[in-house]
Amino acid sequence: MFKKLASEALGLSDIGKVVPPSDYDKVESDDFILKEDGEKIYFLIKSKADEYCFTNLSLLHLDGDSALSKKRALKRYSFHDYTIAKVWLETAGTVDLDVELKFSIGGEHFSIDIIKSQIDQVKDLYKALYRIASIQETNRDMHAFAEESLNTTLGTVKSGFGDSLKIETVSALNEYAFAWKKKAYTEYKRKDFGDVFEKYINN
Repeated sequence: MFKKLASEALGLSDIGKVVPPSDYDKVESDDFILKEDGEKIYFLIKSKADEYCFTNLSLLHLDGDSALSKKRALKRYSFHDYTIAKVWLETAGTVDLDVELKFSIGGEHFSIDIIKSQIDQVKDLYKALYRIASIQETNRDMHAFAEESLNTTLGTVKSGFGDSLKIETVSALNEYAFAWKKKAYTEYKRKDFGDVFEKYINN
């Protein structure tokens, strides 16, 4: 505790602040938003060294080496390719100056400190991330179940007919399986979570 207080007093900590929508165009992350593809910023946290930009399509992390360096590494975590998990929020104690939002995405663990006066906004982000994680988990289970169901059906058909299946029939089955898997992939590998952010984020 004393180490943390000393760090704050010396200005060594990297506590973030929630950036209002009116200032989105003033941060570096805005330059990397895929606006041409309908990407939109819904929440942005900026500290001295880092930016955490939550859009309908992804998390963009501008990772700074330190508060004293201008060097940044841009990392994009698409919600289509990476799943969110282990979302939790640590509220501030009496002497704490910040709250802490933690989550993992694609196996990468994040722990973001935000000034505690903005706890209400952070609670909204927590709810949105928790909901996205829940949807992604359900979709992942449903996709696996659908895949297993299709494979079982095709296996039953093929074993029932054995070698008597004609090439035309095999080709038709393969085309059906491909079309079915493509549909399932589109349905259960969701890209856009704008509706979730709009539901929970009250800017």
